Amino acid sequence: MTEQTSAAHPERIQWRSISAAIASISVVGIAIGLGTPLLSIILESRGHSASMIGLNSAVAGIASIAAAPLATPLAARLGVVPTMLLAIFAGAAAFVGFHFSPYFWMWFPLRAILHIALTILFILSEFWISTSAPPHRRGLVLGIYATVLSLGFAVGPWIFSIIGSGGFLPFGVTCVLVTIAAIPVFLARKESPRLSLGGSTRGFLRYTWLVPTATAAVLVFGAVETGGFTLFPVYGNRIGYSEGDAALLLTMIGLGNVILQIPIGMLSDRVRDRRWLLLACAAVGLVGTVAIPFVAGNWYVLAGLLFVWGGVVAALYTVGLAHLGSQLSGHDLASANAAFIFCYGIGMILGPQTIGLGMDLFGAHGFSWALAIFFACYVVLAASRLLVGRGKVSG
Repeated sequence: MTEQTSAAHPERIQWRSISAAIASISVVGIAIGLGTPLLSIILESRGHSASMIGLNSAVAGIASIAAAPLATPLAARLGVVPTMLLAIFAGAAAFVGFHFSPYFWMWFPLRAILHIALTILFILSEFWISTSAPPHRRGLVLGIYATVLSLGFAVGPWIFSIIGSGGFLPFGVTCVLVTIAAIPVFLARKESPRLSLGGSTRGFLRYTWLVPTATAAVLVFGAVETGGFTLFPVYGNRIGYSEGDAALLLTMIGLGNVILQIPIGMLSDRVRDRRWLLLACAAVGLVGTVAIPFVAGNWYVLAGLLFVWGGVVAALYTVGLAHLGSQLSGHDLASANAAFIFCYGIGMILGPQTIGLGMDLFGAHGFSWALAIFFACYVVLAASRLLVGRGKVSG
């Protein structure tokens, strides 16, 4: 892969390209924020267990793993913009398909199509953003990217709380939102980066282990985000909140992401070793998760906790991606970014299944205990890497 766009101006932030990529993916974020709780609520209303809902959602992770190594070759053959447009329209069609598919088994291939499309969009959007940002401002730019994307995730549940889950309306709205994402991509088509084929499957996979603090961070985030967003509406209902109140709690998580990503991104540009920041984010995630069952009875306290918790936990993705960029460059960074998404996909598989099983075995608060396992494991990993690599910055 070559990064022609950034080569000529390595110190310049190319805001036009960044804006196009961010605008596109933020609209998709709205659709995901609306569609994820929508699908879970519908399956819950049809009598499916939390573990079965988690199983269906876990298909998203399998699809992401499958799509990660395909995004670059497809973009190299078709072009970045045509590939992104193809993914947008495939995702929109999949959302409509859920409404017209009455049988549970049909939702599995639809989940696969949807998340293959979304994975390709995320990989190419992040590549586009990375080629438009100089290394010393990467944290700031990724913080802006995460903020706008998080705003989309926050707006989605808010829209869902208004329109509800009945009839075709929520599916139609989601489809329209995904389709709108094509507009900024098409308008900025002349500004998109060019890709050329390079590397190998073996080279792609080895980056999963080369910078473990970063790849493990995104794995945990993928598990927490996917499992949490998928099953939180079910958790909210089981502890006595209405569909609308549970959706608004998801909105509070999204708002925390919006407020905190730029400050944390800027902080990551100033610390010598981002692994300390990743460890701190995971520790906050662990403490917040353990606290959820104790404050769940008070909506306002829970909303405040989720606001802070959601913003800090989301920084695992932002800071992890910035840490990846600080350790690698050129083709290595491009391959590592695909591996980063690959690990995110693994998290998407583990999260819903683990959380769904926890709720089936231990009741509603099994939701929190399952999340705590992911954060605790990462805290141990990050702390051990820091102890082993004391005195130097490494993966």
